[in-house]
Amino acid sequence: MDSRSDIREFLTTRRARLTPEQAGLPNFGGRRRVPGLRREEVALLAGMSVEYYVRLERGNATGVSESVLEGISRALQLDDAERTHLYDLVRSANEGARPRQQQRPARQQQVRPGVQQTIDAMTGVPVVVQNGRLDVVAANRLGFALFSEAYVQPQRPANLARFVFLDPRAQTFFRHWDDTAYQSVAVLRSEAGRAPYDRALSDLVGELSTRSDAFRSLWASHDVREHRTGTKSVHHPVVGDLDLSYEGMELSSERGLILLAYTAEPGSSSHDGLQLLANWAATTDAAASTSSPVPTEATDA
Repeated sequence: MDSRSDIREFLTTRRARLTPEQAGLPNFGGRRRVPGLRREEVALLAGMSVEYYVRLERGNATGVSESVLEGISRALQLDDAERTHLYDLVRSANEGARPRQQQRPARQQQVRPGVQQTIDAMTGVPVVVQNGRLDVVAANRLGFALFSEAYVQPQRPANLARFVFLDPRAQTFFRHWDDTAYQSVAVLRSEAGRAPYDRALSDLVGELSTRSDAFRSLWASHDVREHRTGTKSVHHPVVGDLDLSYEGMELSSERGLILLAYTAEPGSSSHDGLQLLANWAATTDAAASTSSPVPTEATDA
């Protein structure tokens, strides 16, 4: 991935989405040749020369200070995820050559036994541990049961972005597939800013871009998102519709991994569905291991 090109595309797409009125600038009418703000308007709002901003938007991030990035973040009204992404892109562009450790093939991530024991003890809620590529690195029994459809695919570790875009089951499993697809790509785009030389991530993006028109279109939008909290509405093949909330927590002892715990409103049909799912998981032992396919009952139900 090319950090200089990503800076250019990211700033251009952020600039295009803002109108002068949204930015607090007067609109003198007339025909505008570009959607959204002009470069000189961004420079004015950020408190810098037009030449300097143009240089940065072209991907030349050499020597860019934090105050400059803060000014651009305010001018373009970036949210926290977008601001972090801009900083990541500039840092990567200034690193120059690929860090030696990132040139090697990525080894499969694992959690420490203590982390696995902890999530296994959380028997009442589905828990999965993901990396920035949306690989499912670990899960408890109920977490494996919840995402059993993703384990029909042969690749290990199971990857939720690959499931979303390349497996027809995902269109039924995720009841709001469009939202899930958008969020998945935005998370991957954020990870690309943090780790532009991650070979496994580059391979995944290349595979999805080649095989999915939907992914290719969403990737071009350069939208980013942090996987912190939200809702997930799924249709599970065993227990039916589930409306779940999730909270994401970074594992301080496992760099780059996030723990996601899913819950349902007490007394709701989704809460009852999770209890049924837990009973089903216990009888089928759906969480035998990350490398074993789920039992056939999960796919035939």
